[in-house]
Amino acid sequence: MTIKIGELAKCTGATVETIRYYEKEGLLPEPSRSAGNYRLYNEEHIERLQFILHCRTLDMALDEVRILLEYWEEPDKDCGDVSSLLDEQIHAVEIRMEELMYLKQHLTVLRQKCASSAPAVSCGILKALADNSCHK
Repeated sequence: MTIKIGELAKCTGATVETIRYYEKEGLLPEPSRSAGNYRLYNEEHIERLQFILHCRTLDMALDEVRILLEYWEEPDKDCGDVSSLLDEQIHAVEIRMEELMYLKQHLTVLRQKCASSAPAVSCGILKALADNSCHK
């Protein structure tokens, strides 16, 4: 079975541009070409693209996806590094969650500087943003 890039995009939910980008980055193998020079993809491309897309939904960087693909392609390889990579990803998510909680607190404090509808000239939020007092 071979399909063209539009069909691959449709069956995986990726955009054509994303597929071409992953090819350029070496994450997807170069497809064969039809007599009319159309890219032709097979089941391996579909599975690999779905794997990549799933990794990306977990916010993994392309370098991390490359590492995971290496292990996926070598099923007899010890997967200790895969576990370590996931541990690092979990830690990065925890740090980002802390940063987002701090941001939420900061925005909440900033929001309290203007409790009612008033002319913009007297808006406490705008004043705090302008004089940087919202960071103090």
